[in-house]
Amino acid sequence: MAYDAVIIGAGHNGIVAGIYLAKAGWKVLVLERNEEPGGAVRTAEVTLPGFRHDLFATNLNLFAGSPFYSEFKDALHEKGLEFVSNPHAFSSAYPDGGYLGVSTDLAATLENIRRYSARDAASWSSLLERFKRSAPHLFPLLGAAMPSWKLVSGIYGGARACGLDWLRDTAQLMVSSSRDFLDTHFESDEVKSLVAPWGMHLDFPPDAAGGALICYLETMADQLNGMVIGRGGCGNLIDALTGLFSSLGGELRCGAEVASVEVFSGRATGLRLTDGEIIHANKAVIANTAPTVLFGKLIGSEKLPGSFNDKVEKYRYGPGTMMIHLALSGLPGWRGGDELSKYMYVHLAPYLGDMAQAYVEAMSGLLPSSPVLVVGQPTAADPSRAPEGRHVLWIQVRPLPASIKEDARREIDGRDWDEIKETYADRVIDKLAEYAPDIKGKILARAVFSPKDLERSNPNLVGGDSVCGSHHLCQNYFMRPFPGWSRYKTPIKDLYIVGAATWPGAGVGAGSGRLLGKMLTGK
Repeated sequence: MAYDAVIIGAGHNGIVAGIYLAKAGWKVLVLERNEEPGGAVRTAEVTLPGFRHDLFATNLNLFAGSPFYSEFKDALHEKGLEFVSNPHAFSSAYPDGGYLGVSTDLAATLENIRRYSARDAASWSSLLERFKRSAPHLFPLLGAAMPSWKLVSGIYGGARACGLDWLRDTAQLMVSSSRDFLDTHFESDEVKSLVAPWGMHLDFPPDAAGGALICYLETMADQLNGMVIGRGGCGNLIDALTGLFSSLGGELRCGAEVASVEVFSGRATGLRLTDGEIIHANKAVIANTAPTVLFGKLIGSEKLPGSFNDKVEKYRYGPGTMMIHLALSGLPGWRGGDELSKYMYVHLAPYLGDMAQAYVEAMSGLLPSSPVLVVGQPTAADPSRAPEGRHVLWIQVRPLPASIKEDARREIDGRDWDEIKETYADRVIDKLAEYAPDIKGKILARAVFSPKDLERSNPNLVGGDSVCGSHHLCQNYFMRPFPGWSRYKTPIKDLYIVGAATWPGAGVGAGSGRLLGKMLTGK
């Protein structure tokens, strides 16, 4: 059977690209190897019946603020999309029992910060005012194709509206490390460590150039808007996207694994499935995959220019991630007080030095002695995810090595994640218990997904890298995924690539799917 476009992978960017094409009248097929769509945006009962866990991604702020959502908002909600907004976005807890939190109540946020530094509270207010002025010009840049005339026009417009200082400040943000940015604006170690964990979400330890921008944007956006999640789980978003895609005439097939991209005379003509079926594509083959999954596996290196193969070989993935899902009899009893139970995220780092040490250990192949924990409390805002009176906890453990050389503490002897993941998860729970002493007594069940498990579940999460490739400056912006190939094209005619490995990178923001969909349809 022939289609106008065939899309490999039903992650959200693949479906979004399919929506634009189907709306333009293309005959579109999306193929997914798993038995359900979503990629890294999936919800499942992996501990006990009735406890719904977001397996990987959970924060939907990027999507709620995306141009795609703005364009299709009404249609998505007609298909069942429901958001739950938590005004208490994120916090950091400290070993002495203290904490800092960011909520949409600016006065409350500033009061928390003043407990550590009056000067930092004033600086926070100043940064927020700067963000309000620059955001209308900055976010469109991050949603533009890289490079493009729209990008150039946006930079020019921002400079005209905000002045050359805005342009210089933005450029500095893009290349500064988290530590440089935070040392410039804050004096308190606690305030710095409230902001810095956001860099760790995208493979930016405190001293890596480029980490300042994500720290600034996420912190200030959360201050204004809180954090958004999907009611009943992030799978709610995927259900709405697939429903919209189907209503436009698109076709989705799950349990259909692609073996290879068919290429004839330098053009992608379709796909061959592992069962031998060949599906023809008249206009486009779109891969919502990691670069090393597409190039060298689905397409042999002999079909690509040698210089391009060199770029593929140099593509660098970030450290691995472990996910721990807990079914709880009650929310954690935080040493910092009941107020902490309101926050969507509680970061347990605790300080910049700890984050830097964990990163160095992981990148050296060591099991970190004290990993950075992102503790999500979705049922604090969305009780529909668990039976009445019960709760789920979402714990993202990072950074971790994909391949283990040894344990930084020299306590765990195994070198295979399948052998030691439960033991390492015990270390994580021990760290959590330092901040929430009653947590072990509240655990009804747990499910642990090691970096190896993440890749098994989704081959695009290479080595358990949940962001599908480091976002360091050498592999970001107009150099993502490769220098010279940031606009979704490949050396094979009519073959395109989208997803977290392409600009604008990781996160549930629908950016690459939207940009490619509009490019192919001339919109």
